[in-house]
Amino acid sequence: MTIRKQSLSIGLIIMMLVLAACGGNNAGSNGAPNNSNTGNAGGQNEAVQEPAENNTLAGNNGPNNGPITINTVKGEVTLDKPAERIVSLEWTYTEDLLAVGVQPVGHADIEGYKNWYSIPQELSAEVTDVGTRQEPNLELITSLSPDLIIVPDYRSAANYDQLAAIAPTIVFGPYPAEDAGYDQYEEMESTFREIAKAVGKEAEAEQVLANMQEAFAAAADKIKAAGKEGHKVVLTQAWSTNNVPEFRLFTDNSLAAQILEKIGLENAWESDKFEVYGFSTNSVEALSKIEDASLLHMVQDEDNIFENQLKDNAVWNAYPFVKEGRVYALGGDTWPFGGPLAAEVFAAKTADLLSQ
Repeated sequence: MTIRKQSLSIGLIIMMLVLAACGGNNAGSNGAPNNSNTGNAGGQNEAVQEPAENNTLAGNNGPNNGPITINTVKGEVTLDKPAERIVSLEWTYTEDLLAVGVQPVGHADIEGYKNWYSIPQELSAEVTDVGTRQEPNLELITSLSPDLIIVPDYRSAANYDQLAAIAPTIVFGPYPAEDAGYDQYEEMESTFREIAKAVGKEAEAEQVLANMQEAFAAAADKIKAAGKEGHKVVLTQAWSTNNVPEFRLFTDNSLAAQILEKIGLENAWESDKFEVYGFSTNSVEALSKIEDASLLHMVQDEDNIFENQLKDNAVWNAYPFVKEGRVYALGGDTWPFGGPLAAEVFAAKTADLLSQ
C-alpha cells in the first residue's frame, strides 16, 4: 500500500471514530429535557431551557438507568428507570431532592416553604406550585406529566388513588408509631436514601449524610468548648391562636430532640404519653416544668408571641430562664421536621446560640 493510501485510510478511521463518539454522547444524554412548566402568575407557561445552577431540574445523571425498587409504607414501588420529573407534596421531600442536586417540577405550597424553611440549596423559580400540601391541585399535577410523586402517609389517605393514577406515587411515614421499631431520626435517613435511590443519586446521598454527621460533630465540639455539654434545653415552635400563645414542645422521640442529643444536649421536656408527632401543645403555664432548662424557640416574625403577647405577661416574666436570659431565638425558618440539610442548619444554629 502506498503512503498516500495509508494516509487516506488512517484519516477515514479517525473520522469514523469521531463521528461514533459524537453519536454516542447524544444517545446517552441524561440532561434536563426542554419541558413546559406551568407557572403561578396568570397561568402562563414557561419553557424550562436550562437546569438551575448546581442542580438538575427534573432530571438526574445517576449511573443506574435500569429498574429501581423503592421501599415505602405501602410496599415496594418499582420504577423502570430513575425518575426525572418529580412532584413533591411535602417540604421535607423537596429538601431531600435538593440535597442530591435535583429540582422537582412541582412542589406544594412554595410560599409556606420559603417562610418556614431555610437550607443552602434554593428552590428554582421555575418549579411549579401545585397548591397546598393538604389539597394539591390534581389537574395541575397531571399537566406537569410527572414520572414520580412523593407524599407522606398522613396527607395521602384521601387522594392516594388519584395521585397513583397520574404517576407512580411513593408514600413515606415520617412519624413512626411507638412500637414501630425505629424512630423519627432513623426514618428521616431511610426515607432520604429511598428518595435518592428513586432519582439515581445514591452515592450523592451518602455524601450528604456524611456531611451531616460532620456538622453534628462540629456543633458538639462548639457546645463542649462553651461548657454546655449535657445542658438541658426545651425546643418549642410557637404561635398564637385567638391572640393566646401556644407552644409546641418537642418530646424525646422527635427528630429535633434526637438531633439535640447528638450534639451533646439533653431534652428536658417530657409528656405523660407517647406523642406520635414528637410534640405536645401547651400554654405558657406548662413551662413551669422546665425552669432549670434553656428555651430554644422557632416563631414567625409576623406572629412573634415573645415580643407581643408575652412581653408583659407576668407568668412568663417570672420564669428563671426568662430572668436569666436563657431564651434563644432560632428563627421562624428553622424547620425541625426536615431532612439532613435542615438537620445541619438546626444543629449549627443551636450550637452558635448556646456558645455565645
